[in-house]
Amino acid sequence: MPTHVFDSECYVNYYLAMFRDIDTGEVRSFEMHPAETYDDDGMLDTPRVAELDRDGLRRLLDAATLITFNGTHYDVPILTLALTGASCRELKAASDRIIKNNLRPWETGIEPLQVDHIDLIEVAPGMVSLKVYGGRMHCAKLQDLPYDPDAEIDAAMRAELRTYCANDLDLTEALYRTLRPQIALREAMSAEYGIDLRSKSDAQIAEAVIKQGVEATLQRRLERPQVEPGSSFTYTPPAWLARLPLELDALTTARFTIEPNGSVAMPPELASLAIRIGQGVYRMGIGGLHSSEKTIAHHADDERILVDRDVASYYPAIILNCGLRPRHMGLAVSKTYRSLVERRLAAKAAGDRTVADSLKITINGSFGKFGSQYSILYSPQLLIQTTITGQLALLMLIARLEAAGISVVSANTDGIVIRCRRAQAWELEAIVWQWEAETGFVTEETAYRSLYARDVNNYIAVKPDGSVKLKGAYAQASIAKSPAGEICVGAAVRQLVAGVPIEQTIRACADVRKFVYLRQVRGGAIDRTGAWLGKTVRWYYARGVTGAIHYKVNGYRVPATEGAQPLMELPDELPADVDFERYIAEAQSILEEIGAVAPVTNQQELFA
Repeated sequence: MPTHVFDSECYVNYYLAMFRDIDTGEVRSFEMHPAETYDDDGMLDTPRVAELDRDGLRRLLDAATLITFNGTHYDVPILTLALTGASCRELKAASDRIIKNNLRPWETGIEPLQVDHIDLIEVAPGMVSLKVYGGRMHCAKLQDLPYDPDAEIDAAMRAELRTYCANDLDLTEALYRTLRPQIALREAMSAEYGIDLRSKSDAQIAEAVIKQGVEATLQRRLERPQVEPGSSFTYTPPAWLARLPLELDALTTARFTIEPNGSVAMPPELASLAIRIGQGVYRMGIGGLHSSEKTIAHHADDERILVDRDVASYYPAIILNCGLRPRHMGLAVSKTYRSLVERRLAAKAAGDRTVADSLKITINGSFGKFGSQYSILYSPQLLIQTTITGQLALLMLIARLEAAGISVVSANTDGIVIRCRRAQAWELEAIVWQWEAETGFVTEETAYRSLYARDVNNYIAVKPDGSVKLKGAYAQASIAKSPAGEICVGAAVRQLVAGVPIEQTIRACADVRKFVYLRQVRGGAIDRTGAWLGKTVRWYYARGVTGAIHYKVNGYRVPATEGAQPLMELPDELPADVDFERYIAEAQSILEEIGAVAPVTNQQELFA
């Protein structure tokens, strides 16, 4: 069956459905609009409606797999309505109800037709716009809708909208190809479980698979639990946490309250708690434990080792080891969950990567649903029991290490970084082994040569072989993270690892993608001349450019765009006016904020 990317445009007097076969590149457009006709004397005659080729459209839909971005909630329902004979004006009214009133298709009375369809919006990480994904993938052209959604469209405007729609097909196809491994995994899982999982996020897959397993065990349908906003509960520590050398009274008496949106509020007495162990200060949160270091560097040397110990599958391990489960599901969910974990371990040991990876998605993805009031897995008490237990267990390990004179230099959610005298390496192993035996957890070790941290969530770790782990602001751009002058981090890393001066790396780079920045601008942006750029803006910093990019709605400056040159179409070569000095200064700033070098006090010193 051929695969077509599909996108549509809808105006009060124009509807366009455009399809492209991703194997052949063939494009088919189906349109409906008033068509101008002329009499024998060349005079404008009465306009007529150019009717939609509904028969041709149905034949295409019957024979193809559709790939869309947000097609489930927009393009397919509007297409469904178009096939019923609705006019452009009726389609636009339905479109407005979906977009402006934020209604789901079924709330508008549209029952979407059944087509073979993969929607990428949930599969892609982060839930951002198609244009942002396009920028993250460094697609050649970023173009926003050229005409106001309420405009009336003439013949020339229709041509421009076709070009715009074709560019959206480019972005959709690029996103599909980028996500092909994730979709292939979902296809395999769909075949195994008999559920169409191709358009679901990791968490949605987890919910669907666990729901199916529990309902099969219980022989009844599960109902979504109702938890009253404003209700509260306390945390109950597992028995082995009684050995934690910290005061637990505040933890066991603090009340966690359900917010109106179904989330859990952190009790004020815990949110303000600063736990001091050794030289470290640790703070608890709903999401996990965090240490409080700022602008600091640690190194391994002849006297000391520097190692990261992460707990493998931490939250799933807590759920299983502590016998936690959503109350409304009973023991059935524990049976299903444990079965998934055991199957994953067996598949991993057998080298069956497809099954192992699919089960990992299910196991890890489920945790996010425990905090969603719209999920069948919603269980705020389980969420808190899991996260608080995880934080206290790490504090238990930290306290034991510090009592033995072994320094913990960082802690974050599911792991700690330790700087230890080589002579005490055996003692470190013994303490961790004892902790694992008591808790049932398993840790995995990564050795570091150096750790450079702006803070606990943003750091550069250098491994003994010279490879690096980049976290937070320093992580590489990807489908999940927008580019922000990657050359600056790259130059900083090369200086840290190989001693190459940052200026040498930056001036030698000819890849324009390494110099671009990408930002989503609420309400859209205009350049310094007032020209419309769109809601997703890509730029680089250029010499001689004064002024900034501005918000269209209020004229305010878009942050960090002074001296920015918009780059909505990506050139093949690096622009000749790139402001190398600005990128060098940014790389220098990175080295300073991670504690790698002393701050530079003036420009002369920077470029000496």
